[in-house]
Amino acid sequence: MTLPRTPLHGWLKRKLSLAPGRELDAQTLAAYHLAELRRLLAYVREHSPFYRDRLAGLPAGFPDRLADLAQAPFTTPQDLARDHLGQLCLSQDQVARVVTLRTSGTTAGPKRVYFSDQDLELTLDFFHQGMSTMVRPGGRVLILLPGRTPDSVGDLLARALARLEVRGVVHGPVGDPGPALEEAAAQEADCLVGIPVQVLAMAEHPEAGRLRRGVRSVLLTTDYVPRALAARVRRAWGCQVFEHYGMTETGLGAGVDCWAHCGYHLRGADLYYEVVDPESGVPLPPGREGEVVVTTLTRQAMPLIRYRTGDLGRLLPDPCPCGGATTRLGRVSGRLANRLDLGKGAFLPMWRLDEALFDLAGVLDYRAGLEIDRGRRKLKLTVQAGPGSHSDLAARVSRAAAAIPVLGRRLARGEISLEPVEITRKAWTSDGSTKRTFLGPSG
Repeated sequence: MTLPRTPLHGWLKRKLSLAPGRELDAQTLAAYHLAELRRLLAYVREHSPFYRDRLAGLPAGFPDRLADLAQAPFTTPQDLARDHLGQLCLSQDQVARVVTLRTSGTTAGPKRVYFSDQDLELTLDFFHQGMSTMVRPGGRVLILLPGRTPDSVGDLLARALARLEVRGVVHGPVGDPGPALEEAAAQEADCLVGIPVQVLAMAEHPEAGRLRRGVRSVLLTTDYVPRALAARVRRAWGCQVFEHYGMTETGLGAGVDCWAHCGYHLRGADLYYEVVDPESGVPLPPGREGEVVVTTLTRQAMPLIRYRTGDLGRLLPDPCPCGGATTRLGRVSGRLANRLDLGKGAFLPMWRLDEALFDLAGVLDYRAGLEIDRGRRKLKLTVQAGPGSHSDLAARVSRAAAAIPVLGRRLARGEISLEPVEITRKAWTSDGSTKRTFLGPSG
């Protein structure tokens, strides 16, 4: 079967103003990125006190080559908390939206990210093109994300879908799967967009079968997507499950996979990505995993230069089976810091526990954390169980956790203990503004 090419390929060609007969290739994209980086650095030096000082040591016309960008300093989440106004390139009366985000690891207060009307239009344009991967004119999408506030993610998505002649209905985050399923059925939604664990709760609800013939695609977004979770949603409804990667700092949209499901096709007209060694900061070649770093090429209000996302990923060296020539990022499994310190230099990343536990029927979500009692580490797990879960769920969760090699070895040696698994039917509420994370001492 021939896979449809990602619509972001044609979109990127248009954004780069390529002639109809000219094909998009890596050299053309690299030349565009270099020109945009030069323009961007000149822009922030003129308009941002923060970057004027930060980039003072770099020559005019920098960079000469894409590889030279590694000489520019990083921007960090702490910078967005401590000196967000210094990074602003417009007057505050030209700002259309300000988003405040909680920041861990600093006492400087929350991060603030600023957007102009032009910045929001760029997000609308990307949402419009990205959603055309999975929906067609006349379709209906139930948006399970915040959308009551103007220019919030749900509001922007609904407006972008209207450009596709698709009706986007904002339901909001899912607290109770029952009403969300009822609305999806009433609206005859053929696509759902939502937070992974909340969509999973809908897919395994007793009434989920009402959507099996109607829902053709699901887009999971705002949090990292365990493969096991996506597989369960796919089996429940017999639909295509797509994944989106992005964060507020990237202007919400950053990348989305295609029908090949081989990584995220990136928003290459607006964003430039690097992957660096988390310790040294040295850029890594495609195929090597490290920390994802992004530069916002076309942001007007608050551009970010080499922003350290804290996410773990890798740029993919091989072309996508769909034929799209956009830069691709391999699936992001989580944050570098989102791991439990098991002691003696051993760490348990959350993605490993995700894949182990979400592979178990009946597990809808979980919370995990370490407690240290008189020098002894204790792992505590609380699992949200779905309707009709078997009485042996706690035992199956314990066995699955112990089967993770890095954890199992330490359990066998008595270096850590696994407390009795707690089972709850109550869901943890989330609006998607924060990602799932471990509780207690981490690495």
